[in-house]
Amino acid sequence: MWAYEHTAETAASPEAVWRVLRDLDAWGNWDSSLEWVRLQGPFQVGSEVVMKPTGQDPVTSVIVEATENRVYADQTSLDGATLRFSHTLEPLGAGGTRVTHRLEITGPAADQIGPELGPAITEDFPEAMDALLARAAS
Repeated sequence: MWAYEHTAETAASPEAVWRVLRDLDAWGNWDSSLEWVRLQGPFQVGSEVVMKPTGQDPVTSVIVEATENRVYADQTSLDGATLRFSHTLEPLGAGGTRVTHRLEITGPAADQIGPELGPAITEDFPEAMDALLARAAS
């Protein structure tokens, strides 16, 4: 297994952050690593999400968790590995939200591809988090 996570806090409420996360078709407007994102069907577990990382071919993921105002996660299968991306929202006592964006690579090929692929995917997590939180605060 290979894993990485990035955490940040915002004055925005979990509900405000959730509104940005669940609007998958708009992710390309704030996440500079994506040209576009298309939700295939309703926003629910089991629905597919097709996204086009900048300069790459489209990738299809499946929503595996969608707990309102708490957790959004999708996963992608890739050459003997499963990539699970998640955003976890934690309300802060004084108001605001702690958001953790995590990538976990599991499966038979995880130890082989994780150390190379993982850092390449996660290098923009801090920038994407800043953009997510800025959009939620506006």
